[in-house]
Amino acid sequence: MKIFFNGSIIEDRDARLSVNDGGLLYGAGIFEIMRSCGGKVFAIADHLDRLFNSAGALGIHIPMEKAHLGEAVSSVLKANPAGQSRIRLTVTSGPMAMGTDEPNPTVLITSAPFEPYPAALYETGITVVLNTARQNPTDPTAGHQVLNYFPRLIALDTARRKMALEALWFTFENKLAEGSMSNIFIVKNGKLLTPSVNTPVVPGIVRRHVLAIAKANGIETIEGDLFITDLLEADEVFLTSTVMHILPVIKVESHAVKDSRPGSITAKLTAAFAEAFKLQTM
Repeated sequence: MKIFFNGSIIEDRDARLSVNDGGLLYGAGIFEIMRSCGGKVFAIADHLDRLFNSAGALGIHIPMEKAHLGEAVSSVLKANPAGQSRIRLTVTSGPMAMGTDEPNPTVLITSAPFEPYPAALYETGITVVLNTARQNPTDPTAGHQVLNYFPRLIALDTARRKMALEALWFTFENKLAEGSMSNIFIVKNGKLLTPSVNTPVVPGIVRRHVLAIAKANGIETIEGDLFITDLLEADEVFLTSTVMHILPVIKVESHAVKDSRPGSITAKLTAAFAEAFKLQTM
C-alpha cells in the first residue's frame, strides 16, 4: 500500500516514525476519516475545515495549506485505486524534543478499499448500549477527533460483548452526547432532534449534511440538550458517521425503540443522503 508521509508518496513499509512522536507517546494529534467513490472524496472541504479548526483549537501545527492537503489525498487515491475507499488523514504534534519549541508535525494519509457495514443492519436496525463512563465538557479535546481514542475503544468493546454495535456517551450533567464513533439523532412527533455541538460533541460531517437535508425536506430540526428520557421516548433513533452514513437503532439496551423497526423519517433521510453522496462522488 502506498501512503502519503510527510510530503511524499511512499510504500507503507518504508515509513519511519520517530520514537519521540507526540502522537505515539501521548496521543497528541488529530485525524479525519473520509470516504470516496471513483476517486472523488465526499465533502472533502468540510473535512479539511474541521481538521484545521481542531488544529487551531488544540495548538497543533499543520505544515500544509488546505489545498495542498486535498491534493495529497487525491495522490494517495490515485496510488491505491479502488471503487470506494476509506481514507484516513492523521496529523500529530511530531517529535517532541527537549529544549525546542519548533513544531515538526507528522502528516500521514492512508487509503484502503472501503468495507461497508452489512446491508442487513440497515434493514433491521441495531442495538446500542449506554456507556457508564462520562464525557467531560471541560476536557479541551472534547468535540474533536483526537488520537487518544482508547476510552472509546473500551466502550465499543463493552458494547460488542453485549451484542451491541455502539456505546452512547452522556456528560456529567447527564446530557446525551454522542456515540463512541458516531453522532446520534432522535425523531419525536415528526421533529428531528440531535445534541448541540456545544454539549460538546464532534461536529460530524454526515450530521451536518443530514440536518441540511432534513430542513430542505420540511422536517423541523432541533439542536439542543437531550436526556435519557428523550432517548427512551423517541419514535425513531439513528446514528450517523462517515463510515456508516445513517444507521437505524431499534434497541437501547433492552428497551425497544417504538415498534423495533427503522422509522419512516429515518428511511426518507437515508434515501436523500444516499443521493447527495452519489451526486458529490459521481
